[in-house]
Amino acid sequence: MKVKPVVDALDALGIETRLVHTGQHYDAAMSDVFFDDLGLRQPDVHLGAGGGSHAEATSRVMLEFERYADVDQPDAVVVVGDVNSTVACALVAAKGGAVVAHVEAGLRSRDWNMPEEVNRVVTDRLSDLLFAPSADAVVNLREEGYRDDQISLAGNVMIDTLLANRDRAVDRPLLDDLGLSSGSYGVITLHRPSNVDDPDQLNSLLGALEVVSAELPLVFPVHPRTRAQLPDQLRESVRLIEPLGYLDFLALQAGARLMLTDSGGIQEETTALGVPCLTLRENTERPITIEQGTNHLVGTDPETIVQSATRVLSQPPAPRCPELWDGRAGERIADRLVARLREPKPLRPTDRAPDES
Repeated sequence: MKVKPVVDALDALGIETRLVHTGQHYDAAMSDVFFDDLGLRQPDVHLGAGGGSHAEATSRVMLEFERYADVDQPDAVVVVGDVNSTVACALVAAKGGAVVAHVEAGLRSRDWNMPEEVNRVVTDRLSDLLFAPSADAVVNLREEGYRDDQISLAGNVMIDTLLANRDRAVDRPLLDDLGLSSGSYGVITLHRPSNVDDPDQLNSLLGALEVVSAELPLVFPVHPRTRAQLPDQLRESVRLIEPLGYLDFLALQAGARLMLTDSGGIQEETTALGVPCLTLRENTERPITIEQGTNHLVGTDPETIVQSATRVLSQPPAPRCPELWDGRAGERIADRLVARLREPKPLRPTDRAPDES
């Protein structure tokens, strides 16, 4: 969802691109279906480096991407988001001398217990071009000492993809197939290790969600990581379903009365869709959604979750959307990247200046 607008915009400018799939997301339900739904071309390179611990996954991606980059010698490497593949490819590219561009730069949760926060900070430090999705991310980068010529307020590529596919998504038969009507249900997603790996924490959250479900039926597309941890019994009004492809999940979100999630991207998507969101975390790297009033950071205390859900259901926030979440972020990123590639290549430490003898 993040790379498609950038690939399309670069293709439109006649720039030769290679789409590299690291294999970090190797479950077909969490990867292949997105290529089909979005009409994204099949990867030019598949590294097959998924699975294992953080260190194992990161190191495998680095090894495989380095083998590829040594042969293909890319002029620029664009990395998106904050996963292990992001920092792995950025590190290889930076050491190999390519221009490194980070899409979704500058997002900060200030929580070093989140692996994603480590990935974000390190990737930004390695990058030549920093494409921020929102004004708060620009502030973060400036406060950390990045130069203005590195930073671009590009807008949100996730919203590019959402706006391009919303009509197609809502025309799909998913709600009819599930026996749902728009505005009559809420949606749950849970996948973060801090919420699902500890049985006590997960059961505490599920208890709160069961209480909410007595007021509003809830649909729960279950992430594979979460499925293995779920207890055998959940209240009947919490409806468990398999993970959905991009278009079906977009349709499910668009018709929801309330979203309860620990995902970063869903905080953004619900803001664009005008669907109230409760984020079941103690912090967020998307504070712009809080500022807009469309998202509420409620933590993981069961009583607070239930009270917040009751309040939002009775008094839903007015729809609002941040600056430049307009469907053209990919174009702005491509234009800036091409301009950077046409600039004189800066000297590396091993290069000699032209007047040196």
